[in-house]
Amino acid sequence: MKKFTIKHQSRRMFRWIATIALGALALSTHLAMAQTPADTLPGKGIKVQALQSPVAEETFQTMLVDRALAALGYAPQPIKEVEYPTAHIAIANGDATFLAVHWDPLHKDFYDNAGGDAKLLRMGEYAGPAAQGYLIDKATADKYGITNIGQLREPRLAKLFDNDGDGKADMAGCNPGWGCEAMIEQHMDGFKLRGTVTHVQGNYSALIADTIGRYKRGAPILYYAWTPYWVNGVLIPGKDVVWLQAPKTAYPGKPDTRLPDGSDYGFAINTTRFVVNRAWAEKNPAAVKLFQVMRLPIADIDAQNARMRSGENAQADIARHVSGWIKFHQKEFDGWIAQARAAAKP
Repeated sequence: MKKFTIKHQSRRMFRWIATIALGALALSTHLAMAQTPADTLPGKGIKVQALQSPVAEETFQTMLVDRALAALGYAPQPIKEVEYPTAHIAIANGDATFLAVHWDPLHKDFYDNAGGDAKLLRMGEYAGPAAQGYLIDKATADKYGITNIGQLREPRLAKLFDNDGDGKADMAGCNPGWGCEAMIEQHMDGFKLRGTVTHVQGNYSALIADTIGRYKRGAPILYYAWTPYWVNGVLIPGKDVVWLQAPKTAYPGKPDTRLPDGSDYGFAINTTRFVVNRAWAEKNPAAVKLFQVMRLPIADIDAQNARMRSGENAQADIARHVSGWIKFHQKEFDGWIAQARAAAKP
């Protein structure tokens, strides 16, 4: 595993963000395709159905893939939003083509339950490494010496994060169906937190909005989060909040969650990969090659998500962000397309 340290990246400013303000690409994908010989468009006329979860911040990643597929001649259909388990099943059944944000190993059970390698193909290293874990506000961490989620077994410390008056810590958790909720529930038992901590579930966006509000009012906060996500640019790890260590590493049969530097946040470091319908993939080597070579830096996702957080969250805004990213990374983007076209040649 590559050395990985959880740190804040979303405030890094990228020059491609500046290109977003200049508007969309001068030439649309459609015009670019019109100037490309038909025999170099291996996907010409083939419909492609992308799926993503209801997490709006995944639209940027998914839309970028659709743009690359369109450059190969494919005909991307409007992206559909479904929960992760349903997405895997739909792709396995041939009702959709691909998912660009499959968290490996977090979504392994979704993959296996949908038919695994017999019906699906999992490939590429689209984005990563991606982290998950529990955070609390730095002021409370420093004042009470809290560095480990296991310390919240102590009622005195857990009560600091009590929002509803029942004496237990209230932790903003993970939506059912995302996969992370299963790990949190496992931690609740494995770390013996049931008696002192409540895993609060619901709409994550609403929960995190309430968490940010509490922080601004000076109240202690406890929540689950992941990278990349815009919240890390509002509650900045190391400045506003701190990641909590886990009291022990992975459970039997689960990936080791320890990092090379010895840190352990209780969740394995993930890579987001593509999941594709196997039968479709076998007929479309150009698309398969594209999925294998596409890379999107976590910091670029953070930067785009920050734009969404600031109000640029309409579909047209995200499409403009994608155009800006392509324009600034044109050589890299063209390289993906060239490799994909070459893979389609007999």
